[in-house]
Amino acid sequence: MNVPSTGLVTAEAVALDVRPARLGSRAVALLIDIVLEVVLAGILLILLLVVLPLLPGDLVDSALFEALRIILFAVVLLAYPMIVETWTNGRSAGKAAMGLRVIREDGGPIRLRHAFTRSLVGFAVEWPGLLLPFLTWAGSLTTMIASERGRRLGDLAAGTLVIHERRPVEPRPLPGTPMDLARWAAAADLSAIDEELAGAVGQFLTRAPRFSEPQAGSLHRMLYAEVAARVAPPPPPGAPPWLVLSAVLAERRRRSTARLVADRVLTDRLLPGFGRPVIRR
Repeated sequence: MNVPSTGLVTAEAVALDVRPARLGSRAVALLIDIVLEVVLAGILLILLLVVLPLLPGDLVDSALFEALRIILFAVVLLAYPMIVETWTNGRSAGKAAMGLRVIREDGGPIRLRHAFTRSLVGFAVEWPGLLLPFLTWAGSLTTMIASERGRRLGDLAAGTLVIHERRPVEPRPLPGTPMDLARWAAAADLSAIDEELAGAVGQFLTRAPRFSEPQAGSLHRMLYAEVAARVAPPPPPGAPPWLVLSAVLAERRRRSTARLVADRVLTDRLLPGFGRPVIRR
């Protein structure tokens, strides 16, 4: 099994096939959330202005109003996203509209501590960014662009990332190892076939029916030639190119799964229970 580009592997040695959200989709989601926060702040401010005149006159002064205004500001920008992301398992209104979700680095749902850390870092250095706003905004954007998973500073601090829940094309199941080529594939050296080439082969095999000729045939021959040049021994003479590509991909998937399971067994032997949730009774 090809390990996805995200590198996410659960404690049960299951590689997660998820697509990290990048700057564009996350920026739109943030704009939607900002609009909702502004609306919420306006509603709370109106309620505050309605309630204050009802209080005894000796309790209401400019200091009280300023303190309540600061609390309102903190509730909207800090507590609101924290509560919403915890309650919805990582889907604020903006993220839900864009088909995004916040998850932990191990693929699990976020908890209150993760949402609190994300909100606190965002409140301090990202949005609205109380500490040197323009400088910290630039730093946050640079971090997201440089990150392979598109993670912002809050994600790095909380151990989370944002992924796409919607997939552009529903993938077809990858083919298994053809029986006629199983022995050859099991003994072949596939180390020269990197993730990029394996990913291209997987994309072709799952979506080949969508391609039209002559593009499909040309891509098929190109991928077969590149794979055949990187495996040793070479494919058996007369083996159909389609079956060779299927055999190579399935064998890589089998070896990757075996390595992940072996690593999990070794970890459990050396550090029993490491990486697994603690069940409290």
